[in-house]
Parts: sequence; C-alpha cells; structure tokens
Amino acid sequence: LAGRRIQLLRGLPATSTVEENAPAGVSVYAFNVTVSPLSSEAVTIHPTIINSNPLTKAFDITPIGGLAYRVVTTGNPVLDYETMPKSFDLQIFVEDTNGRTDLNTLTVQVTDKNESPVFQGNMALQTVVIYILEGSRTPPGFIYQVEAADPENAQLKYSLAPASVPFSVFESGAIFSEREFDYEKDQHSYFLNITATDPEGLRSTKTVNINIININDERPYFTTKQRIYKIPEEQSPGTVVANITAEDPDDEDFPSRLFYSIQSSNTYFSINPSTGVVQVARRIDREALPLQLHPNISVIVRVEDSPSGGQASEMEITIIIEDLNDNPPECNPSTFREETNENATVGTFLLDLRNFCKDMDVDPPNNLFNFTGLSGFGSNKFALDSLSGRLVMTESIDLENPAHLGAEVSSLTVRVQDIAWPNYSSKYPLYTFDIFLCYIIYIYIRIKPVNEFFPVFSSLSYEFNVSEITKAGSSIGKVNARDKDWPPSVITYSIVAGGGTRDYTDIFWINPAEGDVKILARLDYETTQRYLLTVQASDQEKTATVSVTVNVLEVNDEEPVCSPTFYSFQIPVSLAVGTNINGFRIVCQDRDSDPRSFRYFINEGNVNNHFTFSPSAGSNTSQLILASRFDYDSGFDTNWIYRLRVYITDDNLLSARDKTTDLIKTGTVTLSIRVIPNPTTVITTTPGFTLVTKRENLYSESAWYVPFIITLGSLLLLGLLVYLVSLLAKCIRTWCPPARKADNAPLKILFFTICTFFPVEKKKPKKEVVLKMTRLNTVFDGEARDP
Repeated sequence: LAGRRIQLLRGLPATSTVEENAPAGVSVYAFNVTVSPLSSEAVTIHPTIINSNPLTKAFDITPIGGLAYRVVTTGNPVLDYETMPKSFDLQIFVEDTNGRTDLNTLTVQVTDKNESPVFQGNMALQTVVIYILEGSRTPPGFIYQVEAADPENAQLKYSLAPASVPFSVFESGAIFSEREFDYEKDQHSYFLNITATDPEGLRSTKTVNINIININDERPYFTTKQRIYKIPEEQSPGTVVANITAEDPDDEDFPSRLFYSIQSSNTYFSINPSTGVVQVARRIDREALPLQLHPNISVIVRVEDSPSGGQASEMEITIIIEDLNDNPPECNPSTFREETNENATVGTFLLDLRNFCKDMDVDPPNNLFNFTGLSGFGSNKFALDSLSGRLVMTESIDLENPAHLGAEVSSLTVRVQDIAWPNYSSKYPLYTFDIFLCYIIYIYIRIKPVNEFFPVFSSLSYEFNVSEITKAGSSIGKVNARDKDWPPSVITYSIVAGGGTRDYTDIFWINPAEGDVKILARLDYETTQRYLLTVQASDQEKTATVSVTVNVLEVNDEEPVCSPTFYSFQIPVSLAVGTNINGFRIVCQDRDSDPRSFRYFINEGNVNNHFTFSPSAGSNTSQLILASRFDYDSGFDTNWIYRLRVYITDDNLLSARDKTTDLIKTGTVTLSIRVIPNPTTVITTTPGFTLVTKRENLYSESAWYVPFIITLGSLLLLGLLVYLVSLLAKCIRTWCPPARKADNAPLKILFFTICTFFPVEKKKPKKEVVLKMTRLNTVFDGEARDP
C-alpha cells in the first residue's frame, strides 16, 4: 500500500458512540468513499473492518446507497457496558478499481444505560411453587428468599401484591408467612407477585405460588360395634369371620382411604387392608395347643389413615373356636408286633390297645371310641374286648403239629371306631363304615418257636478221599445236619477236634453255614495218610457231633533226588571205551516211586555222544560209561571240557498210555568232565585241574559259642607262633659258628640261616597242575526254615 495510498475514506478517522444493549442494525456511524474519475466511480473492495481492538464481531459495515456506508451493530454479541470493553477501535479498509487503497480508524465508545433488575435462581427460570404444611407443622416465619440483582449494582427494593394475603416481603427479599394455616378453613393456594425496583424506578416482577398442604391430624374411629365372634374349627382359608368398618374425620368431603391390619402375634387370621374383612388365614385345629386349653383367640385390629403410619385407632375382638368331631381315634403305633412262645396257655395276655389309642377331639362325645372287627389270618386263636382293647389267646399253638402248619405269624386287623356323629371329613386315611369314622390298626403276632430237639446228622459218619496234590482252598466233602424244630433251626458247623499236624494246627476248614469241608494246606501222603476229624453241628442251644475220616490218596508228586547233584572230574584222552569213568556212580532216591522206575538220559552237553549211563533204566544206581573214543587228531572232537546235564525220571514202570495221563517227576544232575591230553599232544591251552573245596555256613545269632571258640583259637595260635619264633632264635644261636671276621659275619649268618630254612633246589621240569572242583549239595527234603 505504501506509495499508492490516498484519502479515499471521507469522515474518517472519527469517534462515535453507541448505547449498550443496542439490538442488531443500530447505526453507529456513516461515512463516504471518494474515488478518482478514472476509477469509473467504483471500488474493488468495499469498506471492510479488517481488524478491531479489542477483537469483536459486534459491528459490521452496510452500504446505504452509492458510495455511502454506515457502521451498524450486529447484536452478536450484545454490547454490555458492565461486562465488555468500553471502547473499540475499528480499522476500515477500501480499494478502488485503480488499485488505490485507504485505511482509517473509527473509534466506537459504548455508553451506559440504566437496566431493569434481573431475578436470579429458580425465579429467573420459572414460577416458584412453595408448599406449606397446615397447622403447627409450619409456624409463622420465613418461607422463601427472593434473589435479584441490578445490572448497575444499585440497591433494590421489593414489594408484594395483593396486599390482602397473609404474607409479607422484606426489603432484603425474604418472604414471611404471618400466621398458621388450616387446610379445612383457609384457601388452599396463594399467588404472590414479587416486584424488584431500582433507584430510578425500573422494576421487574415474578410470581410465587404458595400451596397449603393438608396433614392428617384426626384419628379414624371404628363404626363396628360387635366384639365377639364364633366359628367352628377346621374352616377353610378365606372363610369370612368379621367385617370391620371405620371412618376418618379428615376425609369428610370424599370416601375415606383407611388401612386395616392385625396386631396380634397369632397367624390364624388375616384382614383385607382396604375393606377390613377378617378371614381365616390357615388351618385352625381345636385339638392343638394352646387352643386345646384356651379356645378363645384375641385379635387386635388396627386402622390407620396412612399406609406409612398416621393417625390410628385399635380395637380388640374375640374369636371363639368351636370343637368338631374331625379326628378319628388313632393308635401310636398303628402297627403292633408281639411275640409269644409256642405252647403258651389259653388266656395268655398279649396286648392292651387302650394304652396306645386316643381320640384328639377335645370335648365328649367327640373323643369317645371302641374296638371292633377283629379279623385276619389266625384271628380265630385270639379274642378282643371292645371296651378295654385287651387281646388274649384262646388256643395253644404247637408249631411242630401239622394242624398248626403256617401258624408262625398271625396277621390281625382291628377297627378303632369313633362313636360320635361325624360332621367333618378328615384328611387322614380313614375308612367309612355307615355313619361312623374309624381307624384301622394292624397286629402281627409271632409265635416264637421253642428249641426242643437236638441236631441230627444225615449220616452216622463221613469219609472223604482227597488227592495229596489237591490245591489249598479246595472243597473235599460236605456234612449236613437238621433238627425237628419248626421252623427249622439255623445249623452252624465247626471242627472241634482233629485236622492238625506238627506244622499246621488246622489243615481243614468247614463252612459254618453250609457244612462244606475245605483244605487250607497241601496234603502229603508220605507224611500222613489219614486224618480223623470231629465235626460239631449247633442250633445255638443244642449240639451234636460226627466223625469225619479224610483219606489222602497217593500221587507221584516227589521228584528223584540224586547225590551228588554236581560232580567235576578229569579223564585221559586215551580212556578205553566201556570204562566206568573214575568209578562214578549216581545214586537217586524218590519218596513216592519204586527204585526200579528210574530212567537216566543225558539231556544236553553230550557232544558226539561220548558218554552214557549203565544201566539206563530200572535201578536207582547207575554208572557213567565212556561210549566212544575221543578223536582230536582228525578234528572230529574239539571240546576238552564237557558239561553234562543228566535227567532222572520216575516213569520207567509206566506204559505209554499212562505216561500221557499220570504225573512224571524229573530230577537233574550236572557233571563237569575235563579231558586230559597225552603229554605229546600239543594243545592251544594248558589244561589244568584244581580241586577246590568250598564250605559255606550261615551264622546264627543263637550260636554264641562260635565267636568265643574263634577268639580262643586265635589266641592259642598266636601263642604257638611266639613260641616257635623263640625256638628259632635259640637254634640260630646254638648251631651257627661264631664270626671270624667282623666284616662278613652278618652276611654269613644270614646266608646260613637262609640255606638252612630255605634250601636251594635244582630246577625241575615244569609239571602240569590239575585243578579239581567239587561242589557238595545236600538233598532238599521239601522243608525250609527262615534263619
């Protein structure tokens, strides 16, 4: 703009004023724009407020014709002298068609204007409604504070209209009531016009609505005069007992809204809270305590004029509960179980029903009853007195008598009958006969048997045969006993004697309920061939015994036992065929087989069949024979050590058919044979033969003498060693010559001693060492003991 700016805005700069609160469109200042004739009387940019200090949008420029303009208020925001700046500098810019511009300032000053008072708080937004309780609940005094302010902060004054109302307003704006109000006498609502006036007379008015609230200040009263009511017991819930009515003086202009309730602690009755109708709430039983003793029920009825508690009155009514014949006679228990011994005499007393039965009804004749209708299985053997309820036997019963078969239990039915006229249908399981209510009870009489007879076994004695290989737990036979008592007695069985050996106290067991005899351990024919048992049968009171013989049947269950079971020896390679090797003879024994039944064969290790036994069967003694020569030169034989496993069976006397069915036992013997080559024979290894004897012994704690003897022997051996050393020293001093020269005397003495006790021998040809090992095994006798 520099260099091209000229005076285009006429009348500016200038100062103007505008009143606060001016609405939109109020003219603030008018000015013109002067342009050059060359500009065709036109502007490119009309006068525009490009900046204001302070910033605001409260002003705008509008054309008024030609090149005349004016500054006007926009109304947004509304100018306020009290809260906004008092002066605004508006920079106005214009540009003509030739590019010439001008910028000048218009200063607008805001002037103050007196404004009406402004109500604040709730009164500024709406009509204030105030509620006042009638009577003493709201005494005369302050009820509301009016809040208003003058924009110019001037002191305001308050006034109230109309003047006839019982209210006043102070200069501070506080509204007071001047007396107590009665809702029933005074008007129910007041409208107060509250005016606030400033010192220059400007005023504002708002309305306050004051409502008088009715309160409950009168007690309701009962209009029902009846106080005593009677109803029978057992009335169904909902039955109407009484209709209680009341009125409230506070509600004379419209129907009363009263609320009824029962204050009593009992729950037999309920009352309709709106109508006051008293009804039965639950079952009323005249026979239950406390009604059984006190049939009168006192009920406190309360009436209130407010559900949350207001003015109330109370009234007591009495309801008398009348007795009905609504209970049949009952017996507790209703089922009886009695016992009497068989052969009981006629007239034996069994039961007195009167002691167990009663009628719950309170007043006679509702609680009177009798006993009738004795019936049921076996009822012909008993009699019942209808008044006392005494039950006695009329016939003696013997259970073993066929005429009394099935008479162990008698099932009787007795009808306990109510005498009074029934007029109520009980909820209990009653039986109706004609016009009477009755109760059915059941009596079960058991004739207790008397134990008169001893148990009797089905046989005079029993004999069972059992194989010696029968497994433990197997059943070997059964005994049976009964007695003549009826019903049959429960028989229990037991073994009272026999059935034991040296090692087992009880080998046999008998099922106490079934009489089944079982074995608890393996039997051994070779030890015991027969057992004699005594079995007892008992019916808890009387007993009987019987003898039982158990024969153990022999079975081939023992295997041959040979001695020794292991043997080791050596033979020369040139041993002749048919020779009994080293004179070896195997001797075998079998506890349950004939010695002639043995059969010998080599099961393994007999390479090229060099060895055989003779005889191979029919004897308990056999020799080991060399069956064929050894041939190492041609390579036919390569083994120098043979370990033969020999089997000895006891099946020699069995036929081919028996061998497939009978038991066969086998013993084993192991032989170790080392072949010794000729001295000229060259072998890769030097055969040796070492005889090693090894003895083992388990030490027992009870053998206290063993460590004692070992210790004593060690001491004696040590003493002997000391004695020999002393003798050796004396011998050296006696036989060794004295030293001639000191320099070599010790050496000669040492050499003489060594030569004397360790003479030097000539080297002999190396001889072959033969090791022989013999293992001794004892014969297992079938028994073992824990050390």
